[in-house]
Amino acid sequence: MKKLLFLFDTDPVPSIFDTVVGYDGGADNVSGYAAVTPDNVGALIDGCIYTRGGKDKQNTAIFVGGGNMAKGEELFETVKKHFFGPFRVSVMLDSNGSNTTAAAGVALLAKGRDLKGKKAVVLAGTGPVGMRAAGFFGMEGCDVTITSRTKERAEEAAKVIEKRFGIKVSGAAGSTDEERAEAVKDANIVYSAGAIGVQLLPKSAWVNNPNIELLADVNAQPPMGIEGVDAMDKGKDVGGGKLGYGALGIGGLKLKLHRECITKMFESSEGVYDAEEIYALAKEMA
Repeated sequence: MKKLLFLFDTDPVPSIFDTVVGYDGGADNVSGYAAVTPDNVGALIDGCIYTRGGKDKQNTAIFVGGGNMAKGEELFETVKKHFFGPFRVSVMLDSNGSNTTAAAGVALLAKGRDLKGKKAVVLAGTGPVGMRAAGFFGMEGCDVTITSRTKERAEEAAKVIEKRFGIKVSGAAGSTDEERAEAVKDANIVYSAGAIGVQLLPKSAWVNNPNIELLADVNAQPPMGIEGVDAMDKGKDVGGGKLGYGALGIGGLKLKLHRECITKMFESSEGVYDAEEIYALAKEMA
């Protein structure tokens, strides 16, 4: 019985990245479908849930991806609502790699540490990875703030995170180096989730800050999101006892986590892998 993974991608072209990791996670065949929406996904789900019976169903799984988390979440909910009784297969949501990337980063920061009560600031926190990271920090009991180009946009995203994770999140303006430096001045943890090749925080804004303990940056392309944190760093002392985690340092766990989720989906027909499930697994693997 072949292990079949079906990619439901909200983008115009199915993700090559998700296809490769699907095979590396143990799928015998990966089939990608593009521009999948809640309106057109029904027949695809039917093909997954009605073709195999009993334990054979565990050899079929669905991966919801694409570059837009909001679209991915909507599609993910539609897929789950389509299931009933034994007519279901395992399903995973990882739009833009946000669940696995954010989970890996926060899990590494939490490894062997109690983050409860720490102040965590997520720079460029209104994107998929930033919003998920903020949710995970909230799950750890952190006081969470996200930044965006405007305070209004940050506060709007904060409300979405609060609704999704049931935590309190603050929003702050972060369009300039000065605003971002102000946002992190009382932070214990700084997590940079900005676009590739964009520096969000100069070294001068954190190197002499006695409050900051941990820095993470998911940008792998120079210039780094946090100046002074290298892409390869994985718990390296980057100055004054502060530990830095770079994109490739985080990326190793992210890829292992992504593959492990795929593997686990084929262990039963009832697996549901969203933020909480993926983060719990990340903490085990970290």
